[in-house]
Amino acid sequence: MVHLRDDSEYLKIFNAFIILFILMSSCNQNKILENEVMQNSVNINTVMFKKSFFYPNELASWLVAVNGEKEETLLLVSKITHLDQILDMKKKKIRITPDVTEYDFKWQPPKDSPKGYGLDVWVENDQGDVLAFFSTAFDVLEKWTQHPRYGFMVDFSPGRKDGDQTLDQLLPFRINALQFYDWMYRHDTYLPPEDPFIDPLGRHLSLETAQRLIDIAHERNMAAMPYTAVYAASIPFYKQHPEWALFETDGKPSFFGENFLVIMDPRPDSPWTKHLLNQFSEILANTQFDGIHLDQYGAPKIGYDQEGNVYDLAQPLAAFINSTRQVVDESQGQRGAVVFNAVTNWPIEAVAPADQDLVYIEVWSPYIHFNDLGLLIQQAQTLSDGKPVVIAAYIDPAFETNALLNDAIIFANGAGHIEIGEGGGYLADPYFPKYEIPSAALREKLERYYQFSIRYQNWLGPTTQAGNHQMVNIQGYESDAGITKNKIMPVVRESEGTSAISLINLMGSKHGEWEKELKATPTLLSNLTLEIGSKGREVEKILFTSPDLDDISLQPLSFEQTGESLIITIPTLNIWSLAIIEWKN
Repeated sequence: MVHLRDDSEYLKIFNAFIILFILMSSCNQNKILENEVMQNSVNINTVMFKKSFFYPNELASWLVAVNGEKEETLLLVSKITHLDQILDMKKKKIRITPDVTEYDFKWQPPKDSPKGYGLDVWVENDQGDVLAFFSTAFDVLEKWTQHPRYGFMVDFSPGRKDGDQTLDQLLPFRINALQFYDWMYRHDTYLPPEDPFIDPLGRHLSLETAQRLIDIAHERNMAAMPYTAVYAASIPFYKQHPEWALFETDGKPSFFGENFLVIMDPRPDSPWTKHLLNQFSEILANTQFDGIHLDQYGAPKIGYDQEGNVYDLAQPLAAFINSTRQVVDESQGQRGAVVFNAVTNWPIEAVAPADQDLVYIEVWSPYIHFNDLGLLIQQAQTLSDGKPVVIAAYIDPAFETNALLNDAIIFANGAGHIEIGEGGGYLADPYFPKYEIPSAALREKLERYYQFSIRYQNWLGPTTQAGNHQMVNIQGYESDAGITKNKIMPVVRESEGTSAISLINLMGSKHGEWEKELKATPTLLSNLTLEIGSKGREVEKILFTSPDLDDISLQPLSFEQTGESLIITIPTLNIWSLAIIEWKN
């Protein structure tokens, strides 16, 4: 059913209008009953998918859970769309009862990938009145890295039994890969000599538990990526191989933490590199992991060998990525993935074009502003020749406005955000076990943001290119890239014949820092006039949607075009609104 979540009377009216338009356009005789009737008669509790995505030629399926106040026979409809095209309508006569009943739908998508689909589900009576409505999305991918929704797991305790329940919590976000964080015996010896085992921090862990979680993930088309570190060794291992270390200027080994780990020499053909690559081969030969996730610590950036010769680590790290790719390909072929963490965006020029599946950036100072998130993504896309990008940016989920703005900016720029994982937790710290649980309200909004980015990925996602935000002028509001707060941020993505213009609302913000709490939500805006440079192109049509609305399907916008100038009105902007311009051939 429709849940009118926004307190604004305007948005209540606007939400109802959107639902009315979409359903009348697809079913000419349908009409929406009053909201009070919709809320009290029939409820669509959820639309559930058992897979995070579907492979080409895989049958898509979903469950619709419905109940109502009284028993009656009604029509349950599933409408499948791709962008603005209606592809199919599935209908079932159902018997509504006060008890929740699940109804199964199946649909065979085209084998094209990557491709996002919209799914609108409603219940109507014999008169065509719509009694409940639900809007969501799914996609078809050849591999999770085409549109990464990276999550995390941290609990590998012996005898763990709640894996199914835990991973099911991630399906509304369509999380399609999981970083298994600190799953291993040691940083230099990943597989344990016996199981269960105790890790360096004294945690009781089990490889059997990790294996079981991998299997559960695979049942949901989620990849499992083992955390590894490119140059970290335990103190006992270092003492066995002191000549393998990376040294400081004083000839002493470089430590990480308070004598917790020693940084080893990751250059090609070093004994450490050969050892670690052999460890990766052992991991992939003895588990069902789907590749290798490579971490580094952002420092040191240079090292010294035993003779005191200095070397820069940027190119050795890129070479390490390439060597890891060879190991993964030998074990798994093209289905395996390699991911490297560019901490503080270093050394992005060297590692972005290296042979990894996506560019993963852990964001730290000096990249403190909301503006920086988009700039980092666009730079990585350029340097990598268009690879997908994943951002790791940690905040307390109690900062709900920050969480929504971060995802709006990241998703609008065609990237992913590793944030959701274990137990429905939210990454609040670089040590993943320190995750926090978001509120139910934030979780619900984030689910809709993920589904929105999936539904419109062919206009917004990794296959699109960054456009020129200067083509957009918002009358009466600041939008300059040099301003960090109290503005509207336009983000433009270009695809064949289409410009997608996202507006991110920073109006009313006291500062522009993504990690520092914004105590107030942005000022709700309506009827924004945009003047857009058309570059001589003629408009076919313009569409509008927003993940801040309950219905994330599209509605048409009127426009005026004169010469090089295009004028449109955006009806509402809460956090993130999207205008789609389809140009004539």
